[in-house]
Amino acid sequence: MAQLIVRNIEDDTKQRLQRRAVRHGQSMEAEVRDILRDAVKQEDQATVGLGTQIVALFEGIGFTDAEVAAIEEMGRQPFVPFNFDE
Repeated sequence: MAQLIVRNIEDDTKQRLQRRAVRHGQSMEAEVRDILRDAVKQEDQATVGLGTQIVALFEGIGFTDAEVAAIEEMGRQPFVPFNFDE
């Protein structure tokens, strides 16, 4: 296994890491390993657009293919804010 040394950590950050480790019942070193492992894991997860997420929420409730395509197309249009002064 590899080793990693992190220098110049702020005192407040170290104290917060220690408290977090105590809450989770483990050493600060183990806590930092978990944090790093989770951070890298999240980075590896594929991200999807908002429109795709919205369509997924309503999947199976009766949207037709044409409605899904229209929603996806709206997500590709540039946002034009409404002008209340006109």
